[in-house]
Amino acid sequence: MIQQIKYYNRLEEFKSSSLLYHQVLHIDLYNNQIGDEFASVLGSDLAKCINLSNLTLELESNQIGAMGASGLGSALANCINLSNLTLDLEQKQFICFGL
Repeated sequence: MIQQIKYYNRLEEFKSSSLLYHQVLHIDLYNNQIGDEFASVLGSDLAKCINLSNLTLELESNQIGAMGASGLGSALANCINLSNLTLDLEQKQFICFGL
């Protein structure tokens, strides 16, 4: 069975989608002035995607610090079916522990 890739470039669209049913996601939030709080919210929403197996997150050129990265990483740890994760953090310096 071919899994349909769901593509989002706005958090609002992703949040209003059927989170429980996503298996393959591509979220492109390039250059959106995303900070720590936003990254943590994104992580919490991704943790609700219990069937998620493949995830691509494009978060380059944002303002996510250690707290946001930690929140995102902790939430992704709850995605027990996640087997493929691609993070694009180009031109971003993260200082985080435990990811």
